[in-house]
Amino acid sequence: MKKKQFRTESKKLLDMMINSIYTHKEIFLRELISNASDAIDKRYFRSLTDPDSGLNRDEYEIFISADEEKRILKISDNGCGMTADELENNLGTIAKSGSLDFKSENAAENVDIIGQFGVGFYSAFMVAEKVTVVSKVYGAEKAFKWESEGVDGYTLEECDKEAVGTEITLYIKPDTEEEDYCEFLEPYSIQRLVKKYSDYIHYPIRMDFETTKPVEGGKEGETEKVTERRTLNSITPLWKKPAAEVTEEEYNNFYTSKFMDYEPPVKVMHYKQEGAVEYTALLYIPSHAPFDYYSKSYEKGLQLYSSGVMIMDRCAEVLPDYFSFVKGLIDSSDISLNISRETLQQDHQLRTIAKAVEKKIKSELLKLLETDREKYETFYKAFGSQLKFGVYSDYGTHKELLQDLIMFTSSNEMKYTTLKEYVSRMPEAQKSIYYACGDSAEKALKLPQAQAVIAKGYEVLLLTEDVDEFTLQTMMNYEEKKFVNVSTDELDLATEEETKKLKEENESGKELLDFIKESVGGLNSVKFSNTLGGHPAALSSEGGMSIEMARVLSKMPDAGEGLKASLVLEINSEHAVTSKIKELFSQDKDKCAKYCKLLYAQARLLSGLEIENAEELSGLITELMV
Repeated sequence: MKKKQFRTESKKLLDMMINSIYTHKEIFLRELISNASDAIDKRYFRSLTDPDSGLNRDEYEIFISADEEKRILKISDNGCGMTADELENNLGTIAKSGSLDFKSENAAENVDIIGQFGVGFYSAFMVAEKVTVVSKVYGAEKAFKWESEGVDGYTLEECDKEAVGTEITLYIKPDTEEEDYCEFLEPYSIQRLVKKYSDYIHYPIRMDFETTKPVEGGKEGETEKVTERRTLNSITPLWKKPAAEVTEEEYNNFYTSKFMDYEPPVKVMHYKQEGAVEYTALLYIPSHAPFDYYSKSYEKGLQLYSSGVMIMDRCAEVLPDYFSFVKGLIDSSDISLNISRETLQQDHQLRTIAKAVEKKIKSELLKLLETDREKYETFYKAFGSQLKFGVYSDYGTHKELLQDLIMFTSSNEMKYTTLKEYVSRMPEAQKSIYYACGDSAEKALKLPQAQAVIAKGYEVLLLTEDVDEFTLQTMMNYEEKKFVNVSTDELDLATEEETKKLKEENESGKELLDFIKESVGGLNSVKFSNTLGGHPAALSSEGGMSIEMARVLSKMPDAGEGLKASLVLEINSEHAVTSKIKELFSQDKDKCAKYCKLLYAQARLLSGLEIENAEELSGLITELMV
């Protein structure tokens, strides 16, 4: 029989198909099963107008068989089959899609067909050295066989086939050092791939398994081998059912098994979106972060399905980074796929879905915050940092989207509060939102300046994570209320009269303040303050770099020397220690300098900073104690 050649451009495409387009060899099975499903869809669709051409709905099936010894894998269906011309057109011309033609011809009927590009079939050559296709259409007396060993061409001839439909036979390649092709012949490997990619194909995918069972009526321990036919796929996806018909237990079981979590989620979102792009979404908000969530190895993304067939295990494009904790899936027949069906085209459908998903996640999180505070706080403890990173990243582009979702511990009962709740409690006289930074909420609360703000009757946000202050600085304000770090020169609680008096004290004490600055070293300035309560001294900063921001940035790789805050030592003008320093300044400057160094060390400790010279400090304490 004369071998027919692929067209020149088809030969190049086939070579590329086998070696380049698909990144995972295992997807060949998904492609062939999807084609079989399409063939059954076509036969079923035609049976609606021609009852004699079809079967009962429950008689349609896709059958897989494997012969490990002969290295043969078969996928058969009882779908529409192909004539000789269709075999020639659909398989002889690569990228010619009978499914796409059928869908176009019946556009008004809204036919749900998976295959669109006609190249999926050729993924078989990634694992097979020869492929045979035997097909017969309903009502025909003859069947036809198409056979090819790859780019060398193909043959097409008449053959015998009793049943209507198509049978594809793959002669699996020999194993190599790099590839174990034999895994595609192992029944349990096949079952795993069907479960992974084709679990929700509309028709049963069946396969025979050899198993052992006790001999009925036989001796104790006597067994026999039997063949058991199993259905490998679930057929009906959970997300295709109406939400009202799915129980909480079903949602949770699906989540824990599908996404390998041992705890149920705090929130389930199951909805169908209609409009320019239609899709069904089943999204979950976990109750805790995976062990690798805040590491570089974590991969975000939702599973992506097209008409029940999994296209991607993690589609990052439909999920923004700040919502990367969400798990789940999107199923849409409107997504434009490229020829490999593995990579999405960056088109408007995908962007539309991503925007809608983002909006839905935000609205559901706000609803959870309002209706179940305990669950929201459970979620926030796990993923609040990610939301704050979202505010800070991309130069604050997303701050308005996320600002009502973030929370901080507050001096008001030491509980989480949102910015909206904080502002709602602000006294009329309060113009700014105050915050203090520390390793813990308790340490931040003990800052002298924080105590001064609280004594004024104002609430303080207690920031404990590295990202916190960067988040607020990125936002700059909330509802026109400026964020103010209590440990900076922006803090101003004094009345006009108090400000005037303090200015006079700083001017009259300039000589002493300069002496303290020179004695301590490393300070930008020293000044008297009236916002320290019962504390003798505290550190603050001037300029845009706060003490906390400098501390965080100094831990970064390749941190430069310039990443330092301009430190200001504030001294309580009304404290007894200040009176003692003034006395020593006039009587014993050496001893005064030692007192100033102790005072500075104390201020550093209160601010959570390391002591620069612990040995010197220890010596000073010992000397002054004797």
